[in-house]
Amino acid sequence: MLNALAISGYRSLKDVVLSLGQLNVVTGANGSGKSSLYRSLRLLADIGSGNLIASLAREGGLTSTLWAGPEMISDAMDPEPTIRKKPISLQLGFASDEFCYSIDLGLPTPSSSAFSLDPVIKRECLWRGTTMRPSTLWTDRHGPVVKCRDADGEWTSLSINQPTFASVVTEFADPQRSLDLMVLRELLRSWRFYDHMRTDREAPARQLQVGTYSPVLAEDGGNLAAALQTVREIGDGPALDEAISDAFPGSRLQIDTTQGRFEVMLKQPGLLRALRAAELSDGTLRYLLLLAALTSPRPPELLVLNEPETSLHPDLIQPLGRLIASRVGSSQIIVVTHSLALADALSSRSSCFSIRLEKVAGATRLSGENSYGVPAWKWPSR
Repeated sequence: MLNALAISGYRSLKDVVLSLGQLNVVTGANGSGKSSLYRSLRLLADIGSGNLIASLAREGGLTSTLWAGPEMISDAMDPEPTIRKKPISLQLGFASDEFCYSIDLGLPTPSSSAFSLDPVIKRECLWRGTTMRPSTLWTDRHGPVVKCRDADGEWTSLSINQPTFASVVTEFADPQRSLDLMVLRELLRSWRFYDHMRTDREAPARQLQVGTYSPVLAEDGGNLAAALQTVREIGDGPALDEAISDAFPGSRLQIDTTQGRFEVMLKQPGLLRALRAAELSDGTLRYLLLLAALTSPRPPELLVLNEPETSLHPDLIQPLGRLIASRVGSSQIIVVTHSLALADALSSRSSCFSIRLEKVAGATRLSGENSYGVPAWKWPSR
């Protein structure tokens, strides 16, 4: 489980450190930094698949994603433009039950290369325990130089010419050279994100699908019918039916499997036939997508839902809250939401961490007193 999340220099997240619990609800006004927090988590996950630099490029490059304000902010006055004295830096990190990790990206040295806009990895560290000290540091990357501790705790060199665009998480993650990096890579790859799944007329979830066992719902919902049928056959089928009954009293979920083509159908009270996926309302279809994501027979280490309330009727907010809460324990869950009703439904749970963001002088910060305390965090120097 992640115990803390740290972001510095990413959009409005000038310097944010959050405590995390098993269930976390992130709220705040429009523009307070919720989307930036969500995207920073996705960037961390991209490290595990080697896509961090490409993801930053799709966002407009490092210069477009960096904190655009001054280095020092006073709450009492508007910030005035100043000349930067510190290195340009985008830093991402987290603390988990097993270890802590951080990565520091900066601007490249001017050159004639066609890739001169790519950010470069300046520092990358993996350490055990809550505080990074020489004795707790396990993998250390300074620019092109990478070293790690062996099984006896002695430092060994992994590379003296590590490419500036490649993370040690993907380059050296194997049981022979660094078992910890392999564990970290698999952890990052296991994180699962669902963000504004399509429910329009042409949405993949409304179409007939070739069905195979699907323990994980695709990000676009394209295997919805197969995913729900997989839950029913090898997952928690009773929980699936209970969630349908809670949201749509008297209704029954059916999966049509004609000639290997799967389609979602919902039999509702008073109707003579079941409605097909193409006939379902946007809200009903979105709830079924969230249901498939949350009841996965292969739950992720971390599940992040971004604005899951979109298109849902107010009557479905409480059932959604109960559904999310029922999966706590199978996965650590982060919900980013605009819905106060959903936030209230989840915040009433004893295991829930409520994280309210606000913006002061352009920078995101925690609103009011953080009852969970701000965890200790110190970024490794370059």
